[in-house]
Amino acid sequence: MKKAFPIIFLSIMIAIIYMPILVLVVYSFTDAPNIGPIHHFSLHNYVTLFTREELTSMIWGTLLLALGSALLSTILGTLGAIGAFYSKKGTTTFMNSMNQIPVVNADVVTGFSICILLIVTMGVSKESYIPLVLGHTVLSAPFVYLSVVPKLKQMDGSLYEAAIDLGAKPSVALRKVVLPQIMPGIVSGFALAVTLSLDDYFVASYTKPATFDTISTYVVNATKGSQTDIKTALWALSTIIFAVVILVVVIMNLSGRRDTKKDGKEASI
Repeated sequence: MKKAFPIIFLSIMIAIIYMPILVLVVYSFTDAPNIGPIHHFSLHNYVTLFTREELTSMIWGTLLLALGSALLSTILGTLGAIGAFYSKKGTTTFMNSMNQIPVVNADVVTGFSICILLIVTMGVSKESYIPLVLGHTVLSAPFVYLSVVPKLKQMDGSLYEAAIDLGAKPSVALRKVVLPQIMPGIVSGFALAVTLSLDDYFVASYTKPATFDTISTYVVNATKGSQTDIKTALWALSTIIFAVVILVVVIMNLSGRRDTKKDGKEASI
């Protein structure tokens, strides 16, 4: 019983977490207009998803926003983590503390603040994408920082010092010594930034132009409407997002295991 209880408990928790998603996946392959009895299985929702222009434009716009803001967040978060790591102890502690505030801060506060600062105070046009991109960058950069800092602490700091002693410029040592060692943290931070941008609703709803919708804002508006085919097509979209997330997690885990085995072999040699 002592051995079986953890397995049973873990199985129940996994079922609670993933059962609703599995039900959604099943319904995405049906022609049911609402959650209820399933009469026929169909690819109608996926056809609608990829043939309706408003849906495809919304998806591509969201992806471009997520990738662009994630790139900016990764650059800023990585540079911030490196700068804080190589600073004096007091500066490092201050930077770590300041980075925690946006992480625990409510997204609605971030959305309001960006909106008031840029649109109201600085007079940026409401149809500009600058507040939206900046808002998602502010939202994601602290999480990139948190992903990079552990890798900085794990790396061999003597390699950077050795590169400087051998005549390398700090920028060259950073590019050829530090960045390769912390690259797993940078990649993880980028992936997390993309996910945060795709999932965000509050910041986007306050900073986006009126003619633009992200997946989150579109889903909220669509659920209030009466177009059944749009609602059911979003089931298909949710299924695809879930499948992509699983694929990315599997690839990252396999890559991490391969790197761990490689490091273990090099250490044994």
